Amino acid sequence: MTVNNFIRIAGIFIFVITTTISCVQQKSQQETTEGFSGSESCIQCHEKFYKLWAPSFHGKAMQPVNAGFVKEYSLPESGFMEIEGKNYEIVYQDSSMVMIEKEGNELLNKYPLQWSLGGKNVFTFLAPIEKGKLQTIPLAYDMNRQTWFNYPESAVRHFTDQEEADEALPWKDRMYTFNTGCYNCHVSQLSSNYDLTTDTYQTTWKEAGINCETCHGPSAEHVRVCMEAGEGNVPDDLKIIVTSTFTPEQHNSSCATCHAKGSPITEKYMPGELYYDHFNLATLDDPDFYPDGRDLGENYTMTGWKMNPCLTESDIHCVTCHTSSGRNRFKDNPNQACISCHTDKEETLTEHTRHLPDSPGSLCVNCHVPSREFVGHFIRSDHSFRPPMPEATIQFGSPNACNQCHTDKTPEWANQIVKMRPNGNYQEETLYWAQLIKEARESKWDRLDEMLEIIRENKINEVVVASFLRLLTNCPNEKKWDTVIQAMKTNESPLVRAAAATTLSGNTSEKVKIALLTAATDDLRLVRVSVANSLSGFPDNRFSPEETQTVAKATEEYMNSLVARPDDWSSHYNKGIFHQNRGEAQKALGSYETAARLYPEALMPLINSSVLYSYVGNQPKAEENLKKALEVDPGNEAASLNLGLLFAEQGRMEEAEQMLLSALNANPKQAVAAYNLSVIVSQRNPDKAIQYARIAAEARPEEPKYAYTLAFYQLENGQKSEAEKTLKKLIADHPLYLNAVSFLADIYTKDNKLKQVETLYEQTLKTEGISPQDKNAIQQILNTIRNSKPKE
Repeated sequence: MTVNNFIRIAGIFIFVITTTISCVQQKSQQETTEGFSGSESCIQCHEKFYKLWAPSFHGKAMQPVNAGFVKEYSLPESGFMEIEGKNYEIVYQDSSMVMIEKEGNELLNKYPLQWSLGGKNVFTFLAPIEKGKLQTIPLAYDMNRQTWFNYPESAVRHFTDQEEADEALPWKDRMYTFNTGCYNCHVSQLSSNYDLTTDTYQTTWKEAGINCETCHGPSAEHVRVCMEAGEGNVPDDLKIIVTSTFTPEQHNSSCATCHAKGSPITEKYMPGELYYDHFNLATLDDPDFYPDGRDLGENYTMTGWKMNPCLTESDIHCVTCHTSSGRNRFKDNPNQACISCHTDKEETLTEHTRHLPDSPGSLCVNCHVPSREFVGHFIRSDHSFRPPMPEATIQFGSPNACNQCHTDKTPEWANQIVKMRPNGNYQEETLYWAQLIKEARESKWDRLDEMLEIIRENKINEVVVASFLRLLTNCPNEKKWDTVIQAMKTNESPLVRAAAATTLSGNTSEKVKIALLTAATDDLRLVRVSVANSLSGFPDNRFSPEETQTVAKATEEYMNSLVARPDDWSSHYNKGIFHQNRGEAQKALGSYETAARLYPEALMPLINSSVLYSYVGNQPKAEENLKKALEVDPGNEAASLNLGLLFAEQGRMEEAEQMLLSALNANPKQAVAAYNLSVIVSQRNPDKAIQYARIAAEARPEEPKYAYTLAFYQLENGQKSEAEKTLKKLIADHPLYLNAVSFLADIYTKDNKLKQVETLYEQTLKTEGISPQDKNAIQQILNTIRNSKPKE
């Protein structure tokens, strides 16, 4: 008996590649100014609305930093603040604002502040830097506390279930570039005019702030036909988008283009169109959320809103509670927003809230839509409308409304009070699925059946179901497939169907192919492009001429979706995955290298390209890219693993062992690293070989070769009884893994235990699913054994 050699580096694509569309924070809407007349053209007929809009936070989403701004807000100078080893200070010069950058006493740069963003809670500022970029400077102003603060540090998330802490990005990081990250939700009718070759921008926009035409579309024709009709006359065709006719879903979609953490799949969105025809949405597989769905980072409302039970039980939508200019319709009487549906709570308010009628605790929003501060600065309301869940705070560290008011009390105190209510068990459902989300994030699949049941029953909201489907991408257990296929076929949510389609990537069975081809004509673009990505793993000869046309149409949409944001590195990374799935190595390498050029800090383009470089025989380039990845993130699991395997293939065993140990340290259940370490050390340290092989076998019980290897080293080290025990369990778990049967039979034969050999093979013949060829081979062995017995 022998064990397999090192797992080749080209054999671990699934480990290092994800086909999930990366989430960026804002929408992508490339507009031309043709047909747009600007908000001032609305004043003549809509003066009232104009006056409401102009001073609103939509109207002032972006403002020039000029003498008028300085006079209106009178922000104080900042004083020096040390950031990234340098000193930064905001000062006034000639009625304008300037950021001074110093190293010690040496003046390095002066950055003129050209634009401000926000202002409701925080003002951030933009300064021009190289390549036409407008960069968010590292100092921002807290309007509530009236103080300057370190903006990049404010984005650090306090992960509760991960060993490594989050770190602030450098202030010149691409994620803080206005042209890349936040542009189209602060200005109107923008064209980024991005040049991929030079990585430069010549960005233009029609108007700063979110103007009337952002929601109503181009108005030049509307102005013309209304002027021609004359005063008092209303044209039959207003030549403009009338939002009052929108369905609830259209309202939600129009707002979500800015108020969502998602990723664009088209270059242009027009109000009234559906969100999932133009964007993807972040769900709870994203570590920016606690497992129970509360915000851990800045997530822009929509994901929580989609978890809101009111959406499925009523016609509520964004404009029910907010005006088009972003104001709260019920500011003066917040409870009025809720009692229109929950009339029973109006009469029993004190009994329901357990607070005095005029106290903050009797305001619906304080318990059900609590405002959340991020690192003491950013404020965002939780739009999931769920009641306080202090037990989730105890279990996951997520915030709850009780302790956001009662800061002197503990979650345990709040939980006791909650459980004393008549319906005190209301937390249980959320705690149940949130714990499963947490386990799935950690790749713990012991309760896979329960996760699959949640998907099949579809009783929880679409965000939760889609989250489980996305997390199942990392689950190696094949029992998931039927549930995933069914979700793609029948679930009413396009988010769920798209998540299921993405999870099917890598499965090239005929059943999956048929299901994907059907879904390729789905009504919503997000589903179709997700399907196209998964279909890219099928060779062309698997499709009929008619099917080929279906695939080509979906693929064209998918490829267009990847260039919706050509300045986003993840677009090129995903394009690389597509070409890699198609077997187009050079095109994939080109896309990966573009992604790495745009954002050198991104690890996956470097890691995936290294796998491909090794595959095409360019070992030096593969090593170079992996070392670049480890410079960005020393000890990274995927980079360490791949580099270790690369060294092993080159015979550089000492270096291979070091890197594989690094991968195992990063993930103590890293089966590939443990398996290969067992091979490396087997000659000099059999005990270690057994130890590593056991780690691999226990980490991946669904992969029989790891337990087989463990048995091999146990036998080599004189642990025959342990080897037999390992093989018996392996055969029980994987009866069709005939290598284990042969191995155990070989052990019995050498010990002259022919009766055990005969029994073992007789039991194997009864196993359902054995091929006719294997049956014949086993029968021949049995005949040989029986013929060798002494005749009585």
